Amino acid sequence: MAKTPITEIFSTLKSYINQLSDGERTPTEVATALNGWARESAESIKAKIGEEVEATVSKMGFIKREEYDLLLDRVAKLEKGAVKKSAPKATSKKSSESTAKKRIAKKRTIKKASK
Repeated sequence: MAKTPITEIFSTLKSYINQLSDGERTPTEVATALNGWARESAESIKAKIGEEVEATVSKMGFIKREEYDLLLDRVAKLEKGAVKKSAPKATSKKSSESTAKKRIAKKRTIKKASK
């Protein structure tokens, strides 16, 4: 069974006090050890909070600002590529004349068929 945070604090403090009173450690060593333990505990708590916040935000459907910015950049690049591909091509005089002749021939065929 895992210790509760309060129980863990008291047991850690108790062990340091016992080591200090038994002469196993100096007050400076105990203070240094307590500072180190406090720092590790703080980092652990920050990591757990960060993981929990990230999981909750993800479940809600939100994304990080960095991910949003990357998505905007990607969309902008895709749009630039689409604009370049769909740019009107310059038609030569021959192709436009050929297209016009085909239209006229089609109209004549339709008129003859309807008579």
